[in-house]
Amino acid sequence: MELMFDTANLEDIRHYIGVFSIVGITSNPSILKNEGKLELIDHFKEIQNIIGSNRSLHIQVTTDNSEKIIGEAYRIVEKLGKDVYIKIPVNEEGLKAIKQLKNEDFNITATAIYTIAQGDYAIMAGADYIAPYFNRMENTNIDPDRVISHYAKVIQRGNYQTKILAASFKNIGQVMRAFESGAHCATVDPALLSNSLKMPSIESAVVDFKKDWEEVYGKEKTFLDF
Repeated sequence: MELMFDTANLEDIRHYIGVFSIVGITSNPSILKNEGKLELIDHFKEIQNIIGSNRSLHIQVTTDNSEKIIGEAYRIVEKLGKDVYIKIPVNEEGLKAIKQLKNEDFNITATAIYTIAQGDYAIMAGADYIAPYFNRMENTNIDPDRVISHYAKVIQRGNYQTKILAASFKNIGQVMRAFESGAHCATVDPALLSNSLKMPSIESAVVDFKKDWEEVYGKEKTFLDF
């Protein structure tokens, strides 16, 4: 069970990487739009500096033609290193690019996955990660739990190396359901993770523990005083 941050916000990455244990960062053109017009290569290099070499960076292509996708993949790796994962939407042109790039040892995250068939095609093409869109599937009356469970069984039976990287969440309950269904990893807006720790019951417990301690030992003492 692993987490990634689905963001390109440097401040959020710096802050929340000290809170949550993550294995990487994912982004896409919509996420980048939230940050305004960026010097993209410098921005991604700064993300790499923050997360270090032991965590992965997943960058999505911006084109919809296989030759151009491949060209973008080469440029991204040229500028940011061969360990970067190239995110490619799973349609006909995307699959064509995934097959060729995997033959050339690129790291691939297959994305924009809504259906069982899309994920199966990407697994067969050798994608390192497949990213099913959990909430978007639910919004289109597709059962994401069933889809992810199917992928998990296919990967196990076929001894594939592909990991399921669940994406597109509106609440922490969906994230937990994805893990229960067999996802190896989930990429989540760090603010959603943070909000999951702000339940009134959690805050109440912390306040009660503090109050009970102070009633016996006073407000000034902690374990550092013993």
